[in-house]
Amino acid sequence: MHSSEAAGAEIIWQAWCDGTTIDHLPESQRPRTRAAGYAIQAHLEAFSAHPRAGWKIAATSEAGQRHINVDGPLAGRLLAEKIAPDGAELSLTGNHMRVAEPEFAFRLAQPILARGAEYSVAEVFAAVGDLHPAIELPDSRFTDYTAVGAPALIADNAAARDLILGPVVTADWRGMDLAAHPVVCTVGGRYTREGLGSNVLGDPRKALTWCINELSQLGIDLNAGEVITTGTAAVPMDLEPSELVTADFGELGTTTVVLT
Repeated sequence: MHSSEAAGAEIIWQAWCDGTTIDHLPESQRPRTRAAGYAIQAHLEAFSAHPRAGWKIAATSEAGQRHINVDGPLAGRLLAEKIAPDGAELSLTGNHMRVAEPEFAFRLAQPILARGAEYSVAEVFAAVGDLHPAIELPDSRFTDYTAVGAPALIADNAAARDLILGPVVTADWRGMDLAAHPVVCTVGGRYTREGLGSNVLGDPRKALTWCINELSQLGIDLNAGEVITTGTAAVPMDLEPSELVTADFGELGTTTVVLT
């Protein structure tokens, strides 16, 4: 164990728990590369009381990349205690981003092991069991998350906070064009926003495959049962407390969260 990496993770975790932000990690713990960011992020699992629940992808859309000022996607860990069921009530207290993101989330039915060669979309989907509609409420532990860069944001668990995981899709989603699939998001009575599956790296299937290959290159095995959520299919939606947020994926189902 590299103590500087563990120490960096502890600072991020403490800010996450306290609902506070930091300007930067200390110089000796600041990651300079994506690999160094992932090395810090890996230590966050030790703070969870449960096995890792899965993975999230940040910045799979141009809107998501602009939101955190990076030029490509980042992977982060989903912690079991940060996943809520459809219709959950969640507090925005301590959440500085205050946005909601509608996402396609896939659950693995079979493990996917790290290897040298890249996985194809077909190989990845042979291991997928279920699809869920989801809403992510991301957040960063950095005061100005647009200025710290990709390695630090990876260390910051790719801006993970809360994930609302909707019900298993019962429609025949494997036969659908998920890239062309719309999602309609409603934030209280204030506004509605539309998105498309193609907003996440061109297709949610491609986004999932990107994540699998990113983790495979890091030597990370994925377990059966893990959930991978593929990034926002719409421009992130600004939130206020006491609002009901709905992400309507049509025949794929609807997911809601009540903000307090």
